[in-house]
Amino acid sequence: MSATPRKEMKVIAARFPKSSADELEQIAKEEQIDRSTIIVRALQRYIREWKLERALALYREGKLTLWKAADIAGISIWEMMDTIKERNIPIQYTFKDFKEDFEAALKEK
Repeated sequence: MSATPRKEMKVIAARFPKSSADELEQIAKEEQIDRSTIIVRALQRYIREWKLERALALYREGKLTLWKAADIAGISIWEMMDTIKERNIPIQYTFKDFKEDFEAALKEK
């Protein structure tokens, strides 16, 4: 996973508990990378996880089709199907959902 090119970066200040800052320093030493890279990677991971959890919640509530949930989570429909299966979330797929997903797929071409 590579960091975003510097020209696209934005500086954000944050305060951390001393214990977290100390752990961050330790990780930086062990990984031989700077603290900013570690923070960027951690934030990227959190964003991916948040998007997946949000998409799953909306899908579970019937507010999104499978295709749209996968799109929001930033994963393939196959990965979303695997995740839904792993988490024992009932598949909710109507003919209307199929039609919406099929039309969305055609637009992506």
